[in-house]
Amino acid sequence: MTATPVRFGLFGSGRIGQVHAASIAASPDAELAWIADPFIDGAERLAAQYGGKTTTDPAEVFASGEVDAVLVASPTPTHVDLIRAAVEAGIPVLCEKPIDLDISRVEELRPVVAAAGVPVALGFNRRFDPGFHTARTRVAAGEIGRLEQLTIISRDPAAPPAAYVAVSGGIFRDMTIHDFDMARFFLPDIVAVTAFGTTTFDEGARQHGDFDTTTAILKSASGALVTIINSRHSTTGYDQRIEAYGSEGDLTVANQGTSLVSLSNANGVAAGAPFEASMVTRYTPSYRAELAEFLKLVRGEESASPTFDDGRAALLLADAAQRSATEGVTVEVDLT
Repeated sequence: MTATPVRFGLFGSGRIGQVHAASIAASPDAELAWIADPFIDGAERLAAQYGGKTTTDPAEVFASGEVDAVLVASPTPTHVDLIRAAVEAGIPVLCEKPIDLDISRVEELRPVVAAAGVPVALGFNRRFDPGFHTARTRVAAGEIGRLEQLTIISRDPAAPPAAYVAVSGGIFRDMTIHDFDMARFFLPDIVAVTAFGTTTFDEGARQHGDFDTTTAILKSASGALVTIINSRHSTTGYDQRIEAYGSEGDLTVANQGTSLVSLSNANGVAAGAPFEASMVTRYTPSYRAELAEFLKLVRGEESASPTFDDGRAALLLADAAQRSATEGVTVEVDLT
């Protein structure tokens, strides 16, 4: 007998909202019941494609009695209030990163979430990428011995618009935060952060005092080191790689290409197509796996969904990296 699908309320119909709407529609265990967005045209377009009622008012979603869970894909400044409303209504919530750009607002919300006992998950979808997840599982199984070095490379195809940079919170809170969570996925006991940032090509970053090129070095309590390499542009496509180096070997996760065909001739060897150039295409499987894991949480089953505290820890690391890169210091962190 098939279980009744979980009815979702979706907040936000922009790019990431569209990704989540597609994931919900693709799941036999979920359905899109409501879409809320102050820009109602976007909500109505999604509803026409995937179903569901629309509103400009989030309160209408919570009051409807027609949702079993909510997914927050609206702009970052709305996240705290929507998470609070969800837990006060007793409705499980999956929220996109970051929880907020201001750690004080996160700390204020933390005891509310803990006391409510309502499932809250954070949208660190890359934990569910098949390659990254497999590498982490094999590291945890001891296949390469003691983990000594973790290298994470993450480069976007092109810099975002200057208007986006202005409200993003900076590259560490906006982009690297995924990599900080990935670092903790492998090594949860990070104790210090040293980061460097430059602005070498992006006028938007320069205009708003941000970086477009960064490297962060994280030290774990075990002595293992994590190196995170970021850039806002990549001529080869979406550059997403990991190397886990241990005392008895190493595991690498390569980029995802757009073709399995390569050409070798007198002019070169193994020339192939570029890597995936779209975040949506690159990570569609991980977004769908993320949703499936959250559905377990909603049903009260054991789940590996990242928690509110995972979101808090990633933001603490982002703040530490920002301070380190700006002040030229190593920043010690306490993620407890």
